[in-house]
Amino acid sequence: MKIVPFALERFFARHEFSAPHLLCPSDCETFSLGELLAMEPGAAEAFSGLRLGYTEYPGDPALRREIAGLYQGIGADDILVFAGAEEAIFVFMNAALQAGDHLIVHSPCYQSLTEVATAAGCRVTRWESQASQGWALDPDWLPGQITSATRVVAVNFPHNPSGYLPEADRFARLVDIARRRGLFLFSDEVYRFLEYKAGDRLPAACEIYENGISLGVMSKAFGLAGLRLGWVACRNHDLLRAMAELKDYTTICTAAPSEFLSRLALHHRREILERNLGIIGRNLDGLNVFFERHEEFFSWQPPKAGPIAFPAVRFAAACDDFCAGLLADLGVLLLPGRVFAAAAQHFRIGFGRRDFCHGLDGISAYMEKKFKA
Repeated sequence: MKIVPFALERFFARHEFSAPHLLCPSDCETFSLGELLAMEPGAAEAFSGLRLGYTEYPGDPALRREIAGLYQGIGADDILVFAGAEEAIFVFMNAALQAGDHLIVHSPCYQSLTEVATAAGCRVTRWESQASQGWALDPDWLPGQITSATRVVAVNFPHNPSGYLPEADRFARLVDIARRRGLFLFSDEVYRFLEYKAGDRLPAACEIYENGISLGVMSKAFGLAGLRLGWVACRNHDLLRAMAELKDYTTICTAAPSEFLSRLALHHRREILERNLGIIGRNLDGLNVFFERHEEFFSWQPPKAGPIAFPAVRFAAACDDFCAGLLADLGVLLLPGRVFAAAAQHFRIGFGRRDFCHGLDGISAYMEKKFKA
């Protein structure tokens, strides 16, 4: 398979572990191994005694039961575990599509949602969202793009990088279109449970549509990226079987320590999510103050969910020089919008970690020095 380089991942490969201040990560504050094991009496001893043999190909049954508990009407047999969300995307695209097929992808987006299918010989239509429309997707646009070759509609709610979250009735219309046309609805839900208002949470695609595929991961809402564990939830067992057969050529099964620790974390998810939402809320308050103070320089739309947002610069046609200057002068890393194939004025800012506001103070000092001297 020939596939273009992954712009976002190549960017992070250069800068993520050298920049002193990361203000663009997509995940939440993580935990140490000791902190996680301390959540449950006896967990440390059980972890120490864990056997390090092969695990079951769909995922540990106890873990799949915990994952199923995130959804309504979903059982452990509806879950297939992967080594992160990226593997799940790769396997789904290759299981559900073949050369000549067509899919429609919510954009801006995580690059693998378009490029894996393109590399497999599929045609991709981007369902572009715009800042001028509050990043909203219009379901009325969708039917006119569907052809006899269309197999998949892929969406991402809450959205990376904008933090957009549609109203329930808008999402229901989208699901209805997919159902009437017999399409797979691949729903990237890795930021689900980080809605600022619990009442805004959408139903999972797998809950309300028999061909809905819900993507989840330990990395984002739960802040446990180092476990490298994700999953899909889906009631179409023919699709799950096809994905499992392809997984035999990727990871075969996931790591026993990651499965143990993921099960433990999901069992204590309320505690983890409460902590992460608290960090996000405090940092978002700081962001709102920052952008109000610097409104002459930035365009800001507060997100509705998650630890990320997608503001824009007003003072240049592209934000690349601004991001490069911040990194060179202060070691503050922001993510230019070009890595999402998005409008060049935009940049992603990530505010799910405790040390966020220190870096934000650095940007304020930079703006004062560069533009108000």
